[in-house]
Amino acid sequence: MSKVIAIALKDMKLRFGSKIELLFFLILPLVFTLLLSGILFGSGGGKIVMVVVDEDGSDLAGNLIRLLVESEAVSPSLMTRAEAMEALDDRDAAAVLIIPAGMGASLIAGQPVALDFTLDPTNNNGFAVQQEVQNAISQISRELAVAAASTREAEGIRAFADAGGRQAYYDQSLAAAQQEFDAAPQRVVITVPVNTTTQEDIQAAQAAQASAGQLIIWVFIPLLGTSELLAYERVWGTLRRMVTTPTGKPAFLGGVISGQFSYSLVQMIMLVIIGVVLLKVPWGQSPVALLVLLICFGLAGVAMGTMLGTFTKTPSQANGISIALGMVMGLLGGCMWPLEMFPPAVAQFAKILPTTWAMMGMTDLINNGAGLLQILPYAAVLLGFAVVFFVVGVWRFRYE
Repeated sequence: MSKVIAIALKDMKLRFGSKIELLFFLILPLVFTLLLSGILFGSGGGKIVMVVVDEDGSDLAGNLIRLLVESEAVSPSLMTRAEAMEALDDRDAAAVLIIPAGMGASLIAGQPVALDFTLDPTNNNGFAVQQEVQNAISQISRELAVAAASTREAEGIRAFADAGGRQAYYDQSLAAAQQEFDAAPQRVVITVPVNTTTQEDIQAAQAAQASAGQLIIWVFIPLLGTSELLAYERVWGTLRRMVTTPTGKPAFLGGVISGQFSYSLVQMIMLVIIGVVLLKVPWGQSPVALLVLLICFGLAGVAMGTMLGTFTKTPSQANGISIALGMVMGLLGGCMWPLEMFPPAVAQFAKILPTTWAMMGMTDLINNGAGLLQILPYAAVLLGFAVVFFVVGVWRFRYE
């Protein structure tokens, strides 16, 4: 046991030999958690702020702006192009919509028009703004289609005296279509229980998603980095020299695995505390269930890192693969965005990843108040991953 502890302490000293490791251990996880939770460059209350640049000035451009103003989700501000770009750079707006000159004339003539729409990549509300813009454009397109169809039908019944008469009829039809669409009743009515979708509820869900997701990503990547540690030992020949000592393969692997696992457990506990203190995430509803889930996730991660270390040849190769795999598996596992936002086929495929089961378990624990019995299926799957990865890693382990 003393050899296992000595190897674990040695690996911990190697990992924290550089101060940059603290960046990945706590600083970056904290920054990304606060960023995605909306505290940094976040959403705030009320409508989402966006900027509109009207370089056309036509009635259709005015109608588009009116629809955005009447939206319940966005609050558009009219600015010049230079002011809009400055607001986007300063992160004072979630998105900028530029209506180009000639848009109204082109649409009436039946020609396609490209709008310049730019999202702030650091603002989680950008896609909501995009949806509102698309809804407004869709309504205008329907109005134009109705006016064009009405004009064609009228012309088929009796030809217009001149182009002016045709245009007057088209304008009248467009105005009538706009009036009808504005007065159209809602086809789908969603009834929501009182106090279940308040701004506070939305922010709480966003904070929970960010806290759990960033914990998984920033713990999983260093655990996969166990492969880099094994590759380093092979390249520098320390594993070959260890053969000449009484330290066998079980003691060496036990030391490496226990050291990396302990490191990850401390990191997870710190990120949980940050989530509770700063984001008010209800991590502590079932401490036993949470601890079991964290332990099983840590074992799955370090096991996969051990297995990965038997396939990589150099530390740089192991480092690159660990980061790439960690980010991709975190993304597909629902750590950046909820799985419900993915296509059904992708969501089903993601269930072959340990990050998916860890995220589902943590989400159930935080949002639904799941206890030990409820999270046991997630923990069992994670332990299954750990067993498979450990078996493959130990089987393929070589000193050279």
